[in-house]
Amino acid sequence: MSKYSNETKIKAIESVKAKGLSYKMAAEQVGAGKSDVEKWVRLYQEHGIEGLLIKNGTYTGQFKVSVIEYMHKHNLSIRETAVKYGIPSAATVLTWERIYYEGGAMALFKDGRGRPKMTEREKPKKLKLDKKVEEDLISENQRLRMENAYLKKLQALVAERIKRENGKK
Repeated sequence: MSKYSNETKIKAIESVKAKGLSYKMAAEQVGAGKSDVEKWVRLYQEHGIEGLLIKNGTYTGQFKVSVIEYMHKHNLSIRETAVKYGIPSAATVLTWERIYYEGGAMALFKDGRGRPKMTEREKPKKLKLDKKVEEDLISENQRLRMENAYLKKLQALVAERIKRENGKK
C-alpha cells in the first residue's frame, strides 16, 4: 500500500500547477516530502493521471537493459529515468545500474530474488572422525567443563569470603 493516497498526490500537483505554489509549500500543505511532490509532478507531466497509479511490478531483462542504456545515452539522472519509464522507485533503477556495471547486460536477465536453493553438494557435510580422535575430543570437552565448573565455584567461594571479611569490620 502506498504511503500517500491518490487524492493527496493530485491535491499536491494541483497546488503546484494551478496555484503556483513551490514544491516545498505544496509538500507542507499535504504533509509530504518535497522530493515526493517533485516526483508526482514529473510523473503527472510524463504520463498523466495514470502515472500516479503505477504499481510495483516485475520487469523483463530486456526492459531493464533498455532503461539503463537509455539513461546513459541521454545522460539522465536515476530519478528522471524512473519517471520517464514509470518506475515507482528510483532505487530500482539504481539497483539495475549497479548490476549492469558489475555483471554486464546479461546480469539483468537473471532473476536473483529470494534465497538460493541449497543443492546436495552445498549442504554441510558431517565430518567423519576417527573413533580414537572422537573419544579424545569428548574427554577433553568433559575435562574443560569440569575445570570451568571448578573455577566458577572457587570464584563464588572467594567472593563469599571477601563479603564475610568486609562484614566483620
